[in-house]
Formats: sequence, C-alpha cells, structure tokens
Amino acid sequence: MTIAAAHLDHYRQEFSALGPQLPGSGLTWIEKTRQGAFERFAEMGFPGPRDENWKYTRVTPIEKRAFRPMPKSCVGLVPEDLESFFFAALPCHRLVFINGQYIPQLSKLGALPGAASVCSLAKALADNSDRIEPYLARYADTGAHGFTALNTAFMGDGAFLYLPRDTVLENPVHVLFVATTQEEELFVNPRNLIVAEQGSEATVIESYVSLGGSGYFTNALTELVVGDNAGLNHYKVQQENSSAFHIATLQVQQERNSRFTSHSISFGGALARNDINAVLDAEGAQCTLNGLYMAADRQHVDYHTRIDHTKPYGTSREHYKGILSGRSRGVFNGLTHVHPGAQKTDASQSNDNLLLSRDAEVDTKPQLEIYADDVKCSHGATVGQLDDDMIFYLRARGIEAQLARGLLTYGFAQDVIDHMHLAAVRNAVEEVLLAQLPNTQTIKGLVS
Repeated sequence: MTIAAAHLDHYRQEFSALGPQLPGSGLTWIEKTRQGAFERFAEMGFPGPRDENWKYTRVTPIEKRAFRPMPKSCVGLVPEDLESFFFAALPCHRLVFINGQYIPQLSKLGALPGAASVCSLAKALADNSDRIEPYLARYADTGAHGFTALNTAFMGDGAFLYLPRDTVLENPVHVLFVATTQEEELFVNPRNLIVAEQGSEATVIESYVSLGGSGYFTNALTELVVGDNAGLNHYKVQQENSSAFHIATLQVQQERNSRFTSHSISFGGALARNDINAVLDAEGAQCTLNGLYMAADRQHVDYHTRIDHTKPYGTSREHYKGILSGRSRGVFNGLTHVHPGAQKTDASQSNDNLLLSRDAEVDTKPQLEIYADDVKCSHGATVGQLDDDMIFYLRARGIEAQLARGLLTYGFAQDVIDHMHLAAVRNAVEEVLLAQLPNTQTIKGLVS
C-alpha cells in the first residue's frame, strides 16, 4: 500500500468513527459540508512537491504519521496551570480549549453588549445553528489544498464570535488552544468563526501552546467576516513545542469600508505553515497584514499570503519579518492580486529576513498580479545577515560581540512588534523574543 493510500484509508476510518461526535452532527447542512470536504480531501490528498504553493514546504512527516483525534476526557488542569499563557494584565473574555475540547471551568466570559455572542462553536451550533449556517465553511476554499479540506471534514470545536450591527466589544476575546500531548499522534482541528456586522468593532487573540514535548498535529482554520464600516483586529501567537506540526488558514471576507488588521507571530513547531487570505470584496476596504517568524535548529516556518482586491479604492499593507538561525528554513510567498476593475487600489508588500547562521535558509517570493491600470502597488524582499559595520560600531563603544548581535537582532524585529497596539500581547511577544537572544537580561536593561 502506498503512503497516499495508507493515509487516506486511515483518515477515512477516523472520519466514519468520529463523525457522529463532531460539533453540529445531525444537522443536514453540516453533514453535507463535511462529506463534501472529505471527498475533496480524498481527491487531493496532502500537498506534494508538484504543488507550486508548497514547493518549499514538504509535509511528508505529517503524511507518514497516523494522527488520531484524542477521545474526550478530563485532563485535570486548573487555571493556575495555564497562567503563563494568559495575559494577566489584560481584561478579556477567554475561551480555553484543551486538546480541541472546550473547557468551561478554565474559561472566563464577561458581560456582553446587546445581542453579541461569544461562545464555543459547538454550543453555537447546538443552540442557534441558523445564525451560523450563512457563514460557516462559506469562505475558506476546501479545494485550496488537502489541509483545508481535512479541517472542514473534521471541523472540531473552536470559538464563535458574533457582533450584531454597531456593536463595539470593549474587551478583547482571547482564544487559547492548549495541547497537553498526553499521547503521541494527537490530531486537533480547531475551527473558529468570527462575524462582525456593519459598524461593529472587536479584537480577537488566538494562541496555540503546548504542555509537554510530544509530537502532535494542529490543523486550524479561522473564517472572519468583516461587514460594512466594521473594524476587526486579529492577533495570532503560535508558540508550540519543537516536535509539533502546525498548519493553519486564516480566511478573511471584507465588505465596504471595512478595516482588518492581522498580527501573526510564529515561534514554535517543527513545521509551521500559515495561509492568510483576505478578499477585499467592496469599495474602500482596508487590510493590514503584519508578521514575525523566528526559527532555530531544524525548524521550518512558511507564510503564504494572498490579498485579493476585487473592487476599487481598496488599500492593503503587508510587512513580514523573519529571523532564522541554526539549520532552520523560512518561506514567504505573498501575492497581491488586483482584479479587473479594481481601480485606485493602493497596495504595498514587503518581506525582510535576517539569517543568523551560515546554514539557515529562506525562500521569499513577493508577487503582484495587476489587471487594472490605475493603481499604486509595490513589493520587495530582502535577505541578509547582521551588518558587520554596525557590530563594529557597538563594539567600539564597549559592547561585546555577542551582546551586539543580540541588540541588532532585537532591533530588527522591534518595528513589527511596535505595530501591535495591545500592550499585553506586545509585551508577551517581546519576552519570548528576548528569551531566544543571548544576554537576555542585559538586553532587557538596555532597551527598557
């Protein structure tokens, strides 16, 4: 039996066994969606080297392993076990998922304005599926690649946020996904749905973390709908252990004069891939994508972004930075697609990479596809090492070489971090960054 046939047979058995237990089972439209998605997965399988969008990211380690969803069980955690993953100084609504299962006793939901809703997706499907049906699985393309299809087939629990017209959510929503790695080959498929109707505003934070060092596979998908004149800020911090595999898609649908900002941070995992797709589907939509990835040893991190300007007067800004050391590898593939008729589009895209060792690699491919003639678009990429002149300048002022390298690395990442408006998240990301640099405490003292 070939690897492809073996993994298909394995996931078919899991799909048949797990289907009745998945959120929303029994709803005709959900079951039809899941079945169609699994058929797409059976047709496509996992992406291979002939798939241009996965040319530099091989998923053979995922394909070869027989990942299994963990049965529901009480893991016995208390809030104190997760304190290091909470943003203690940040008042927020918090949803906690352990191995893909929503844990109410670890979560914290405050009062909400009007008819706003913040809850687990499973609860929303059980209580009010009619509100979800127009949005869930309507935007992420199951034909994009096998991982999207697989997530839709196995749609697990996740966060559901619904903001009615002109609703402003003052406190952010923190969605925390924790893998305890009690067993090898854990397979979780978080599914989040965020709907911000006309004139509404909110901030959402997604965190992915590990307790333990065993290998597991997170296959996440988040769909966001940003209505007319609505504003949505989205933060994602991925900080899983060095044996984990993380594949994720963020699918954004924007309407007239909407505002969407993404801050995506990737620090963990043996292999991490983030697909971020934004469709500016009405005039005046604004989209900002910022990101920072840091990899060491043999880690592999891949960012694949696509911004579709389908209507006039759209604005997009995209800036990602990567720091790579050891024998790690980074990939950035960003596409800004300006459709026919999308006149007055204003788009810029950049990717900068810092290689801290001779064996680190990065493949960067910023792209513009423009089918309108009255636009302002730019793109660019840089790959380099620390500037010897700058190191000499710092050493000449009494700073030893290793500390100088740490300071310059910190400065390289800082402008991306500075764009994160939530101080609690910004500080947490900065702490993780500093912990991976030499002379951590000295650098802290110098930059604080």
